[in-house]
Amino acid sequence: MKMKKIWISLVAAALLAAPAAMAESSAQVSKHAVQKAEKRAHDRQLEVVQEAVQAVALTQQVLVDLDKKDVKKAKADLEKAIGKLEVVLSHKNAPALLPIDSAITATEYTGDLKSIEKSLAAVKKLLAVNDVQTARRLLDTLQSEIDVITVNLPLVSYPQALKLAAKYLNEGKVKEAQDVLEMALGTLVQNEIVIPLPLLKAQALIEAAGKVAKENKEEALRHLEAARKELKIAKALGYTSSSDTTYKMLDDAIDKIEKEVKGPNKAEKLFHELIEKLKEFKEKATKSINEKKSEK
Repeated sequence: MKMKKIWISLVAAALLAAPAAMAESSAQVSKHAVQKAEKRAHDRQLEVVQEAVQAVALTQQVLVDLDKKDVKKAKADLEKAIGKLEVVLSHKNAPALLPIDSAITATEYTGDLKSIEKSLAAVKKLLAVNDVQTARRLLDTLQSEIDVITVNLPLVSYPQALKLAAKYLNEGKVKEAQDVLEMALGTLVQNEIVIPLPLLKAQALIEAAGKVAKENKEEALRHLEAARKELKIAKALGYTSSSDTTYKMLDDAIDKIEKEVKGPNKAEKLFHELIEKLKEFKEKATKSINEKKSEK
């Protein structure tokens, strides 16, 4: 298996706090870049809105009550659910989407460019014989990213759906109430932000090269070569960007800096320009995916 799963934990956070050595290898620079990115994602993770979490749990309980033909308890639980959301609605700046669940994972691809090409060739062969599931499992290994996933309750529509369900129950229309509640649970929105790790690593490596270029040409060149490899991996894994900057432009910029480092070594401006281009490329390659997700 050419990837490993990394989960945010207190142990990882403690490791981040440890002082780094003055001189780092390219592998260490890449490792620390991933750790810092995970910590930033963790620090920015949205706190769940407890009232929204409880409202969803109560909605699910109402459906259980109705399955048991306990309409009285269903009405009571539904009233509690509506009350939870009324608390949120009473706030002046209540957000349109209320986070009810949040998770951060990082999947790091540890293979090289040849491994990716070999896997992609295998996927094509599998698809050619319609072995879709084996191909899918192999494709799942071809990712290197931080995923920030949040499930949200839409405050505009969810409370109204609960009130409509309550109206139906009061009118004795149990089936209609069940349908509305199931539909409400189906409107929960999952938001996923995908941050490509190879681009994070490339940026960190170029920044590290810029810091040591004057004092240690060889180390700077090693970092630049490692950055070039990360960009090739990012491209091979299909991390595209809407930026005007392209992978070829980034590779050409690294070439230009390498020549300058080997020569007069006045590359400060070139480093700055490349880092800014890569930052823009990385930010626009970070994908935000929204999809409806039922919590039934």
